[in-house]
Amino acid sequence: MSSLRERSVPSIDLGGEAAQVAKAIDRACREIGFLVVGNHGVPQATIDAAFDAGRGFFRLPLEEKLRSCAPDGRIRGYLAPGGQALARSRGDESPPDLLERFRMGRFDVPDDAYHRERAARWFVPNIWPGSPPGFADALKRYFSAMEALSGRLMRLFALALELPPGFFGGKIDRHISNMYVNYYPAQPSPPRPGQLRAGAHTDYGSLTILAPTDAPAGLQVQDTAGTWHDVAPLPGAFVVNLGDLMAQWTNDRWVSTMHRVVNPPRAAAGTDRIALVFFHQPNDDALIECLPSCCVDSPPKYAPVTSGEHQASKLRRTFEKNAP
Repeated sequence: MSSLRERSVPSIDLGGEAAQVAKAIDRACREIGFLVVGNHGVPQATIDAAFDAGRGFFRLPLEEKLRSCAPDGRIRGYLAPGGQALARSRGDESPPDLLERFRMGRFDVPDDAYHRERAARWFVPNIWPGSPPGFADALKRYFSAMEALSGRLMRLFALALELPPGFFGGKIDRHISNMYVNYYPAQPSPPRPGQLRAGAHTDYGSLTILAPTDAPAGLQVQDTAGTWHDVAPLPGAFVVNLGDLMAQWTNDRWVSTMHRVVNPPRAAAGTDRIALVFFHQPNDDALIECLPSCCVDSPPKYAPVTSGEHQASKLRRTFEKNAP
């Protein structure tokens, strides 16, 4: 399996001159929808603390982790094995993914009508376990760093799309983003046919920021010919990819690429894996319609939809429990 990083996924230094960075982003988003970003400004200590917190939580006994499950099914807290199949978000039948997950959203929620009423479903309280110590603080710091980095990327996206730098500002200032700590356990027994650590899917929103580890068997991206390629992590860098919402917003000028997390080879089946994944999603009421610079040469392909409606439809399919 070849490394897509070496072939197609560009590395972009965010500290470069803004116009040149924007040009490189546009090229990457047109061709593959994935990029590796360095000089991102997130302290390594913040990243390491979040990973350590995640490892500490997933080492707990199952009965203790289950105390952090959401009783009403909301997208918060612990998701036990068998709880989802990402391939279903695209309408494909699939066995459940081989992962556990801890999920959180914004924790600094203002007390106003938007957050209490219209968008309340996205701002339900987080569920914090009693252990390991410092778990909530570490993830909150990391979440805040991802909010800042997402805002920086969206400003660069605006430049890349020939829009004013602040174009997206009023569309993401009350964002409905989520963050997951994904844990892929060791696999002492072979998986079911067609069962992966995370099934083939595209992401939902504007962009995703992934901080992977270098454990064996990880992220793969599908090229336009249908071939899967490994994406090797770069030390100190994040993997960023576009979601379906951004592809729709740009009238398919930019692409949302199919990806998955594969099982380890049997020789490494005793190895587990952890990843931090931040899913940036614009405001619940942000109208996703063809951007002005993306419908000059061709008419809009998609009917307008709000960010919240778009995300809700994807989540409904992902968490259906009728898999074989």
